Amino acid sequence: MTRLIVTERRELTAIRAAWLFDGTGSRLLADPLVVLDGPVIRSVESGAAPPAGVPVVDLGGATLLPGLIDTHVHLAFDASADAVGALAARTDDEALAAMAEAGRASLRAGVTTVRDLGDRGYLSLRLRGRPDMPTIVAAGPPITTPSGHCHFLGGVAEPTEFGVRKAVREHVENGVDVVKIMASGGTMTPGTRQECAQFDVEVLRAAVDEAHRHGLPVTAHAHGTPAIADALAAGVDGMEHVTFWSAAGVDVREDLMAGIAARRVVVGATVGMEPVPGIAPPPEIASRLPALTRNLRRLHELGTPFVAGTDAGIAPVKPHGVLATAPVMLRGIGLSPAETLRVMTSVAAGVCGLGHRKGRVAPGFDADLLAVDGDPLADPAALRRVVAVYARGGKVLSHA
Repeated sequence: MTRLIVTERRELTAIRAAWLFDGTGSRLLADPLVVLDGPVIRSVESGAAPPAGVPVVDLGGATLLPGLIDTHVHLAFDASADAVGALAARTDDEALAAMAEAGRASLRAGVTTVRDLGDRGYLSLRLRGRPDMPTIVAAGPPITTPSGHCHFLGGVAEPTEFGVRKAVREHVENGVDVVKIMASGGTMTPGTRQECAQFDVEVLRAAVDEAHRHGLPVTAHAHGTPAIADALAAGVDGMEHVTFWSAAGVDVREDLMAGIAARRVVVGATVGMEPVPGIAPPPEIASRLPALTRNLRRLHELGTPFVAGTDAGIAPVKPHGVLATAPVMLRGIGLSPAETLRVMTSVAAGVCGLGHRKGRVAPGFDADLLAVDGDPLADPAALRRVVAVYARGGKVLSHA
């Protein structure tokens, strides 16, 4: 059995590497020295000597960057061939244990913050704050219709304005950080269809209004064009997937894409995949991939803000910690190398409500650090060559 230890450091520690990407710039900085004061970054300098008496961790030729942030995971799903069935067979205690291992797998891969956009019965909230976990931003069970997408997670609401307001208030009372609503169906739930909307626009608007009244952002699972149109009209803060899926293929809706960009709705691009021998996308997905990519590229051209969400946990090709494979796909939709890293660090931190303390290597920010072998600007695969991970100042260690 593998367990994870995050060692706690209360004294000052200096970390030296060859290069640094600070989370906001466009190039690497040479010869960085990052001084940690417990869980917080005290100073960041180039070519500096460490403070007297402070121990130095020398990472040699490694590149330092902020810990990665995955804005769309499902800790409750175990990335098995039947993730839904596996979860259904677990008690809450068993599910929590599996979710904790998913969190540790994320940390080992350098993902120090995750936004869980769909658990069962608010279980992810019980993992928040644990020292062996990444920082968790939690939505609880996604709000959905009776028999709707992911209804088995427990977030069913009456599809009326009263019903969704009540559901949002329940989520608020349970202490969620963000509200996730299923504006369309999805492939993991038999009886729902990705191209079909699940809520009327007035109902979606009521959910958004109620969440905003309580100071919470709303992100909508939105595959089909009608759901995308309704979510945009309802005033959501973000949309996940945004595939413009139709029964016959993929729609091209310049008007909706322009609206998303103009209103600065954050698109959670579903990126990152670990190839598994013998597993290939179903034909109905594979045939649509070129058109999906073109639409995402057009959204980027229009200035749409993006974050990277892997949907980790839903399938064998989506193991927890898979975010390091996302840069190739992000670059494929037009993001520059530096934009790609910013989307996975400082931009994601802002979208998660953590922009004041996550996503940057800068004084006063949380000491969440990833060290990799190579230059992640020149070589996207460098993110997968993990040298060291620090979470809130503690070094992440893996022990068998």
